[in-house]
Amino acid sequence: MAKKVNETRTSIEELNESLSGIEKKVEDNKKMIVWVVAAIIAIAAIILGYIYLIQNPNLEKAKEEIAKADVDYTLGQDSIALNEYMAVADNYSNDAANRAGLNAAIILFQQGKYEEAAKYVNEFDAAGTLVGPAAKSLLGDCYVNLQKYDEAVKAFNEAISLSNENELYTPLFILKKATVLREQQKYAEEAELLQSIKDKYPNFIMGYQVDVDKMIERAKAQAGK
Repeated sequence: MAKKVNETRTSIEELNESLSGIEKKVEDNKKMIVWVVAAIIAIAAIILGYIYLIQNPNLEKAKEEIAKADVDYTLGQDSIALNEYMAVADNYSNDAANRAGLNAAIILFQQGKYEEAAKYVNEFDAAGTLVGPAAKSLLGDCYVNLQKYDEAVKAFNEAISLSNENELYTPLFILKKATVLREQQKYAEEAELLQSIKDKYPNFIMGYQVDVDKMIERAKAQAGK
């Protein structure tokens, strides 16, 4: 029995020693723990401060400025609106600036300034936006006018992917890509894309009165030469 008591006491003593060791480590590291906690609090304060004191006021100011640009654009004052959109896009970094950049790109494209338009479209964050596919298509149009056909194909591929087989938009982007492939004399690939439009998007063909059969026949004929 004595042996069991000794074993029990030894186990308790070991447990006490372990607890004492932990307490000592906590005591020794108390200043470090305090500093770590203080650092976490400070970082949280900085983040919250940025959101409420800088980000939110900047977002509101950007929204006010882009609203003014929208009015000027609606009134046909394109040059004034363009400068206002560009100012918002260049001076802010938020959702309003994202839209302002795309609006600036649209006006620049209409003015035939394709290089500048492409710059703003490239800076546009298309993720999670309804106009993302259209933005990529606009980028492709810019590259077509700049005769940068490889870049145009890439942009139209992104537009096709983002449009997620939408019956109105996807076949239009495919048709644009096919047109670029024709310019590159890749007639077999052009014919394949046109056939996919015919097979998957009959409503598009009827709605836009696209003579896809004639286009396919022409592409196949040139591919066979």
